[in-house]
Amino acid sequence: MKTTLTEENYLKALFHLVDNEGKVTINELSKFLNVKMPSVNNMMKKFAEKKWVIYETYKPLIVTENGKREAALVVRKHRLTEMFLVKKMNFGWENVHEIAEQLEHVHSQLFFDKMDEILDYPKFDPHGEPIPDKDGNIIAQDLQKLSGCEEGETVVFASVTLSDDAFLTYLNDRKLLLNTKVKIIKIESFDKSMTIEIDDKKEILSKKATEKILVKK
Repeated sequence: MKTTLTEENYLKALFHLVDNEGKVTINELSKFLNVKMPSVNNMMKKFAEKKWVIYETYKPLIVTENGKREAALVVRKHRLTEMFLVKKMNFGWENVHEIAEQLEHVHSQLFFDKMDEILDYPKFDPHGEPIPDKDGNIIAQDLQKLSGCEEGETVVFASVTLSDDAFLTYLNDRKLLLNTKVKIIKIESFDKSMTIEIDDKKEILSKKATEKILVKK
């Protein structure tokens, strides 16, 4: 049975919100989706019938393995689409999210499998986030926020936690792209803004920005 657009949006929210124990609260879903609590409750009861979550009143939801797989497959469609738009249609990474939001609801598995093949089976999307495979499996990454690094460290920009157009444009303006080596020159004690060096050029990043940049050592 095909999932509806609304169900897929809920599944994607579960993917982003679920904790390491497989739990998420109704309140978290309500805030994330900007949907009233009674509507979320009703949808989660339907998800429980489909065996995607374990639902008990006044308790956090437990996302089942089936639920995690269904959620990952929605995210797979979104991230593959973003990669296709960047690699094959020459969109900037800051311009693909909204288009992918629309195309991710296409139901044809063959369509996305072909997209995957044309792209030569990419493991990551344009923002550095892993693309789930056809079975919903996802690569675990050992990344940390740039804000948690120390002066003198050199790290590699690996991903972002926010694919907002304005933030990605902010990074573009500073020539800060994925896989760029970043040396941390100074961290201001007052506001935690950070002076970094990229290709012998210095830039200053706000604390808000360094919180949203993920790096690997």
